[in-house]
Amino acid sequence: MSKSFLIDTSRCTACRGCQLACKEWHGLPANKTLQWGSHQNPPDLNPNNYKLVRFHDYMDETGTIRWNFFPDQCRHCEVPPCKEVGDVYIDNAIIKDEKTGAVLYTEKTMQFTPEQAEEVREACPYNIPRRNDQTGLMSKCTMCFGRITNGLPPSCVRACPTGTMNFGEREDMLKLAEERLALLKKKWPKASLGDPEDVSVIYLMTDTPDTYHEYAVAEAKPTSPMTKKQLFAKLASPIKAMKA
Repeated sequence: MSKSFLIDTSRCTACRGCQLACKEWHGLPANKTLQWGSHQNPPDLNPNNYKLVRFHDYMDETGTIRWNFFPDQCRHCEVPPCKEVGDVYIDNAIIKDEKTGAVLYTEKTMQFTPEQAEEVREACPYNIPRRNDQTGLMSKCTMCFGRITNGLPPSCVRACPTGTMNFGEREDMLKLAEERLALLKKKWPKASLGDPEDVSVIYLMTDTPDTYHEYAVAEAKPTSPMTKKQLFAKLASPIKAMKA
């Protein structure tokens, strides 16, 4: 069975150890940023940041100010829409390793025109892929493919000190997700899992997804007669039918 992450946001302290570990493992350069009114740094994902701890503060229905942390990364979709679009232009520029479930961007992505790369990005319900304007290479989380195929955990999981980041066999992570969800609902009735049937990176949230990040789940905005959520479901349905 393929691998999955469980990201338990109830345990996240925004230490950003996962974010730094990802950069160090992949040898990514630092970003030059400016203060923009948030502790979230850098402001968004970019070719030099495959993982980003997002900060969102809001007032709940009791008038209490809450601060939610969201360690954002590629969801490694069961049926990746980005690959479906990418294959229209360059076959296997984006690949999915069936053994691990990792969705990987290859150097072939440099052959996409800027317009094609933008279509690939727009196909993602989670707004993840980024393109290097100098090289044309598209990039995102790799699931630390070289590590997991050698029996090591992803670097972000290895670095996490609180138990927020979990990784293992998909069946085990889904079981852990349901157990943690049942426990958290006692304190946070709105707790939920983010698209667990469709992705390999499952988020456990203590409040509604919109209190974490605009793209926390595949709700998305209409781009055509079909929303991204509907497109996701359409792409996934033949695979689910085959598994049934």
